[in-house]
Amino acid sequence: MSTAEARMTKSAAIRARLKHPIIDSDGHIAEFEPAFFDYLKEAGGARLVERFKAMDGPYRFGWYTLTPEERLRTRKPRPGWWLHPTRNALDRAASSMPRLLHRRLDQMGLDFTIIYPSIGMFALHLGDEEMRRAACRAFNSLQADIFREYADRMTPVATVPMHTPQEAIEELEHVVKTLRLKAVLMPAFVRRPIPALAEEHPQASRWAFWLDTFGIDSAYDYDPVWAKCLELRVAPSFHSPTAGMGMRASLSNSMYNHIGHFAASNEAVCKSLILGGVTRRFPNLRFAFLEGGVGWACTLLGELVGHWEKHNLEALANVDPASLDREEIGRLLREYGGDYGSERIERWERERSHLLWGGPEERANLDEWARAGIVRKEDIRELFVPKFYFGCEGDDRMTALAFDTKKNAFGARLNAIYSSDLGHWDLPNMCDAAAEAWELVERELLSEDDFRDFVFANAVRAKTAVNPDFFKGTIVEGAVNSLLANA
Repeated sequence: MSTAEARMTKSAAIRARLKHPIIDSDGHIAEFEPAFFDYLKEAGGARLVERFKAMDGPYRFGWYTLTPEERLRTRKPRPGWWLHPTRNALDRAASSMPRLLHRRLDQMGLDFTIIYPSIGMFALHLGDEEMRRAACRAFNSLQADIFREYADRMTPVATVPMHTPQEAIEELEHVVKTLRLKAVLMPAFVRRPIPALAEEHPQASRWAFWLDTFGIDSAYDYDPVWAKCLELRVAPSFHSPTAGMGMRASLSNSMYNHIGHFAASNEAVCKSLILGGVTRRFPNLRFAFLEGGVGWACTLLGELVGHWEKHNLEALANVDPASLDREEIGRLLREYGGDYGSERIERWERERSHLLWGGPEERANLDEWARAGIVRKEDIRELFVPKFYFGCEGDDRMTALAFDTKKNAFGARLNAIYSSDLGHWDLPNMCDAAAEAWELVERELLSEDDFRDFVFANAVRAKTAVNPDFFKGTIVEGAVNSLLANA
């Protein structure tokens, strides 16, 4: 792409006036299925390819094979549909062909982009272990091969399944040591059957399951996975769909299911990591939560502080049933409870609910902040603010909340990172990538310094804190080195 062609776009003009690069922390590949299936065949055989094509999943949606009555009877949520822009054939081809995407980055105003999957995201959540592991292995091998030539401006993520620590560690070893990939995507949760139901009703796990988020109450100890990430110098990122689950399960409206679904999974795993003590035990690790924006994170930080202030070990005296002066409350009830009648008043000791009056608790279970080592509210800031990074799309006005020190707890600036979502419907025209993000400055929602952090500095810190060489050999290496030297 010539410089003259690139300057024809508003995004290219915006990039030209900036003194820093624009790093896109979340672009997307729309996998070219014929190539993916060839790699899947190599990983698991032709049998797996045919099984994948027949699955109810991203390749074909079973919802369309059902009548309206069957959808109602089975409560089958409507899946996402028409998810990739088609008006511009050049964009659609670029989302699948790395060479074309690389050629067009200047038009988009992007210096460097980290490329995430589309179909590959669903592979992480497959319950069939053989299919899950083969699909992830195939996707990772494909990505490594097709992006290797374009490492100066693009790097693909590897998909790392997490149903057990062992499978995660094995794939981490493979993608870093064999495929030489340096960015990874993990699921935000794993669906697990409820043992009591699974024993009596083996098919019940399709509808009745619990979500393991790898920190709190996990089925396994995932600390070896986090340790392996540090050893291999990769920072975990999460990007899991929850559309179709829980309160996002409309039979007829995919927008109802889609709105907020990435934020929901991000909040769950983020909360689990901090309250499960992962950021305490692994202070040098960094985590990214993509495509859910930062509004949920601002709220979560404030909620953690508010809950600690009202429900820390010392504050529990305010709600401890043992703190209740039974003689005095009995007197008050008798004096002011005439509307209920004396007979009812006398029954209050026998007819008291745990919800309203509290019940017996093991003293060892009272400090729910202990696993995170939180003994003062400032600990929350130290375990949260520098450890987490939040992917925000260019048109998300709520990105401004990340930089609002008046509203955020502790006056914090949260680490928002620019996520173009190129390749998906969220960015209808790829050439608008940088321009769409710059509108936050034009609307005076971000300052130019905020914008620099959003599209450059935060993205650099998110990766170099774990791998100082992440941007080595790329066109942004010099700017990255200068930023870190002056930090």
